[in-house]
Amino acid sequence: MLPELPPLPALTRAEGELIDAYLAVVDLVGRINPARAEHTYGGLRAAQALVSRATELRDALTLMHQRGETEVHSATLARALRTLDGERRAARVAVPPPGVGEGAPPTGG
Repeated sequence: MLPELPPLPALTRAEGELIDAYLAVVDLVGRINPARAEHTYGGLRAAQALVSRATELRDALTLMHQRGETEVHSATLARALRTLDGERRAARVAVPPPGVGEGAPPTGG
């Protein structure tokens, strides 16, 4: 049985869309990362999808602004990101330290 995940903090609908869109962009950039990719096709497909996901991210932020949500509650949004495995997902964007993955098959696609 899987361990029970902590509940997401209370978010506005726009904040939820912001988190979802942000993580989608992070996942795609992680797939594009040449230090972690194995094939160009996976990176190409991720780059193509990045355009629409970035638009969704922009739209979520625009909606928040239009609704008067002018401040980002970073502590609450950080909790939501951690709950949704954002730290691991964002780590794929970074360049791995020297020696990591050298001589081993790359991760990603």
